[in-house]
Amino acid sequence: VLLAIGRDACTRNIGLQTIGVKINEKNGKVPVNDEEQTNVPYVYAIGDILDGKLELTPVAIQAGRLLAQRLYGGSSRKCDYINVPTTVFTPLEYGSCGYPEEKAIDVYGKQNLEVYHALFWPLEWTVPGRDNNTCYAKIICNKQDNNRVIGLHVLGPNAGEVTQGFAAAIKCGLTKELLDETIGIHPTCAEVFTTMDITKSSGQDITQKGC
Repeated sequence: VLLAIGRDACTRNIGLQTIGVKINEKNGKVPVNDEEQTNVPYVYAIGDILDGKLELTPVAIQAGRLLAQRLYGGSSRKCDYINVPTTVFTPLEYGSCGYPEEKAIDVYGKQNLEVYHALFWPLEWTVPGRDNNTCYAKIICNKQDNNRVIGLHVLGPNAGEVTQGFAAAIKCGLTKELLDETIGIHPTCAEVFTTMDITKSSGQDITQKGC
């Protein structure tokens, strides 16, 4: 790591204590309800200073837009902080949308989940002979809700592009059955989500022997 830049919530010296707005003393962030309302009813907060929320610019923009529509446009739509697509732009990209597996277990219970996963080999890696068991894909399904996809994760080339597309499907209520019924574009990395048939609970081997 050459440089790691974090964010500080600079909320301690802007007068919040004067009007009684509570902050998390450990990190300076502001707790809010599901409408971005603080403990003081007429004070709202959005963006990176929210306690327990994602520090992502598009999330802040969306939350601010929806807050303005609720306050002044008669809307009731709230920001979805769960189904947020995001990517780590490392040389091998990682993308995710929805719950991580650990959080999903906490929320829904392990017995109510089915996790499908697969290793895959991108086409562009076949000629140079790069490791065919480096890329990984996983979906987390809620068995109590028609196997609805509540988490999607992918490690591979162009993960950001893949994740952005599937994020819209997840917002529309994507299920495992719908994925199985979707015809994949061969040979793309995203195709792996249309062919998954091995669950983590089965313990079956997911290593690939070829392309």
